[in-house]
Amino acid sequence: MNHRVKIDTYFNEKEKEKIKNTVAEVEKRTIGEIAVVVAGQSDLYMEAEMMGGVFLSSLIAFVLTLAASKIWDIPASLWVYIPLSFIFFFPSRFLFRNIPSLKLTLMGVHRKEQAVRERAIHNFFDKGLYKTKKQTGVLFFLSLLEKKVWVLADKGIFEKIDQETLNRFANIVSGGMKEGRACDALCQAVREIGEALTHHFPITPGDTDELPDGVMFDKGTQ
Repeated sequence: MNHRVKIDTYFNEKEKEKIKNTVAEVEKRTIGEIAVVVAGQSDLYMEAEMMGGVFLSSLIAFVLTLAASKIWDIPASLWVYIPLSFIFFFPSRFLFRNIPSLKLTLMGVHRKEQAVRERAIHNFFDKGLYKTKKQTGVLFFLSLLEKKVWVLADKGIFEKIDQETLNRFANIVSGGMKEGRACDALCQAVREIGEALTHHFPITPGDTDELPDGVMFDKGTQ
């Protein structure tokens, strides 16, 4: 069974269309450019994969060593435990690699937040949000495994809207993800940030749509 998050189908077609229309409607009133990017996870968390492999293989080896001593009268010793740990390390690591949600049990909140933030920054540049003429790009980055959202704004917007305000919009979306209403929460956040953008960066004659309005995907860590 494939336990990896299917990012292409996280939003159904109707929801994708709703998000696209919401972004397009907001951008009719502002020179701000809003982009939505969805990632399955923000990091491979290789250290968690290794730790999980070591922990699980050690546990299995310990149980089998005790069982062998009781069932077959094989003396419980390191000479039994260590080879068993080594044998079970690779399948245990494989298990953690293919069920990413297991890794999160070994990762602290700070580690996950740092990973999402760094992946959001990567996408800000990868998707070209820094290229807007007036430096008015805004990124909503959704990382599904962590159920975390990061909102980044280019220099032009950041001079008017601080990170604390952007974090409030991110919390609206992350809350919706946890409650199973990600689309509605995202559209709500886009409309709310749209009001701020319209106030500080109203539409001007000749403004063009510089970024896609629809949901984009980051498959780099799949």
